[in-house]
Amino acid sequence: MNQPSEVDATVGDVADVPPLVSLRRIVKSYRRGQQTVPVLAGISFDIAAGEFLALMGPSGSGKSTLLNLIAGIDRPDSGELIVAGEDIGGLSEAELADWRAQHVGFIFQFYNLMPVLSAVENVALPLLLKDMPRTERRERAELALEMVGLADRMAHVPSELSGGQQQRVAIARALITDPTVIVADEPTGDLDRESANEILNLMQRLNDEIGKAIIMVTHDSRAAAYAHAIMHLEKGELSAREQVR
Repeated sequence: MNQPSEVDATVGDVADVPPLVSLRRIVKSYRRGQQTVPVLAGISFDIAAGEFLALMGPSGSGKSTLLNLIAGIDRPDSGELIVAGEDIGGLSEAELADWRAQHVGFIFQFYNLMPVLSAVENVALPLLLKDMPRTERRERAELALEMVGLADRMAHVPSELSGGQQQRVAIARALITDPTVIVADEPTGDLDRESANEILNLMQRLNDEIGKAIIMVTHDSRAAAYAHAIMHLEKGELSAREQVR
């Protein structure tokens, strides 16, 4: 039987500051027919505000599951999961949806853009959940696109943009609500190396200059090197963190 993964995994020297993300003895499994498949075996670790953490591991190791738990997309079977001061494991579905809209920005491998909407319209989508005038939504979306270097591509639909540009739109969309934490699942997995480096440099700059906490799942060690620290997940257990920069 696996023992809880109680590694010393707090990122950064933040002993006197409460962590932004705190997981304690998180267990997660899935049902596959009549079989229970364990995924996470008592994971415990912290992430400080403003940190950039890369999660690595082989396919099926539980990386995306762990990311989805932190983002409030999925729920643990047991354990305590506190993000931005909220024990999200105890929230109702409606409360969890409101919490995600306020605190989490998502970046996906395949961008998840609406093909019939322009870049600025895609970026503004999360603001539709807020009581905000249309003109303000537009202004904030334009500002977010300027931040990611796409001021000249606002009216373009996704099919008129390169893969790297589409991911920049996705990053702008993730930033538009000023989230507490950004979760990125293989954000460069569909990009060529040059475009991937541009995206990673952008994410690193946003982390350094704006102080957004970023949790990134990646198979790519070159991508992970852009983070502050790397943690490896294998067979549901987490290694101690490796400091990068």
